[in-house]
Amino acid sequence: MQALEKEIKELLISALQLEDLSPDDIDANQSLFVEGLGLDSIDALELGLALQKRYGVSMAADSAETRRHFASIRALAEFVSANRKLSA
Repeated sequence: MQALEKEIKELLISALQLEDLSPDDIDANQSLFVEGLGLDSIDALELGLALQKRYGVSMAADSAETRRHFASIRALAEFVSANRKLSA
């Protein structure tokens, strides 16, 4: 799971062009929005698209379940691990 968390951190940094951050700067349990990394809804859309492209996962745009998945890197990693479609 730690490898997947690191991949998602790297994807987050790349997709949102957060060059001033490294994967080690992001705590897997830290909130992604508001008081945590301070991401907004546009960031969430971009990250959702990047996750969909990379892992083949899809989420409803605005549901309580999706908000839970986007709570932290760890929550995203658990969601991706359970739902990813392995590419051939």
